[in-house]
Amino acid sequence: MQIGIVGKPSSGKSTFFSSSTLIDVGIAAYPFTTIQPNKGIGFIRIEDAGKFFNVTSNPRHGFLIKDENNDPIRYVPIELIDVAGLVPGANEGKGLGNKFLNDLSSADALIHVVDASGSTDAEGKTVNEGSHDPIEDVKFLENEIELWFLKIIKNNWPKFSKTIEKDFSKRIHQMSQNLSGIKILSNHIEKAIRTLNLDEKQFGTWTNDDKKDFAIMCRKLSKPIIIAANKCDLPSGENNVKRMKETFPDTIIIPCSAASEIALRKASKQGIVKYYPGQKNFEIIGDLNEKQKIGLETINKNVLEKFGSTGVQECIDNVVLKILNYFPVFPGGVKGLADKDGNYIPDCFLMPPKSTALDFAFTLHTDMGNGFIRAIDVKTKQIIGKEHLLKYGDVIEIIFNKR
Repeated sequence: MQIGIVGKPSSGKSTFFSSSTLIDVGIAAYPFTTIQPNKGIGFIRIEDAGKFFNVTSNPRHGFLIKDENNDPIRYVPIELIDVAGLVPGANEGKGLGNKFLNDLSSADALIHVVDASGSTDAEGKTVNEGSHDPIEDVKFLENEIELWFLKIIKNNWPKFSKTIEKDFSKRIHQMSQNLSGIKILSNHIEKAIRTLNLDEKQFGTWTNDDKKDFAIMCRKLSKPIIIAANKCDLPSGENNVKRMKETFPDTIIIPCSAASEIALRKASKQGIVKYYPGQKNFEIIGDLNEKQKIGLETINKNVLEKFGSTGVQECIDNVVLKILNYFPVFPGGVKGLADKDGNYIPDCFLMPPKSTALDFAFTLHTDMGNGFIRAIDVKTKQIIGKEHLLKYGDVIEIIFNKR
């Protein structure tokens, strides 16, 4: 799974990425600071399965904390990619458009970082705060990606339209072979065609409007977007966040202050405060100078108390758990939850919607999938078959033929 961090230049995109990964990247108040894509590891928060068994998990990847109720919260790693800024006309190569779009090919979903304060224009140049409408940024970015999709679809159209194939599944397979490079998968194509009632039409009879509608639907299905309304703590930001939510009621829009998040993360790393991503507050545990004291007081008053968090972690959690609908599943055994080194529930896997016990077996190891005999729900100790649909927080033991 890969989540793309996107936005126009100087929107706070790279600050968002850096605050999520603690990787130092180029951050400056001028366009195209990011040239090469930056890749790093962020985390999503989930309820840890150790609570059910009254044990403390020892994650092999990620980490575990206890929240204010002393419940275990597990941070599971995912890959984030920060790409070059997008400007209007990118699908025609303007700015670093072609590079930006190609770098996004493998992304499963996008977090669009928008300058909610309106202090940067459409091309990322600094303007007076509130003088640019961030609603226009939301519209243009979606439009650019959809036009990019449309261009690729049209370029491949001669391959589709030449063959007259009555079998719908074969037509879907043919199209998916040519669009897999931008991660438009068979299930995306089938759902888009059926939603648009194009399943009875041969590809050769599709109109330009059909192709455009298909491109838009494929973008929504294969590159869903949530909005990180960045710089929400600036005077014009809060009001613009409200306007954005009213304008795009079907889009998840999260007030965000990436600059506050990176300040808290770095202060935590330096041992000045105790803070974990997504927390509603922090605890001062080190000595502060006057500048640090004022800075933390400002973050607490203008961000945490007003919005409940910096919003950065909420964006990552939402895009994986609510937009992509992935869910955590843990390997375990009825006779024991620890590995050979004594670590309890060391692993956690994020599974896509409608994953079965067999899907999970193949995720663990190809031999487990090929030799699958049965699975056991460790929480209930019930035997389950290969077609059994898994759910959030399941702990599963796979019984397989080791030959």
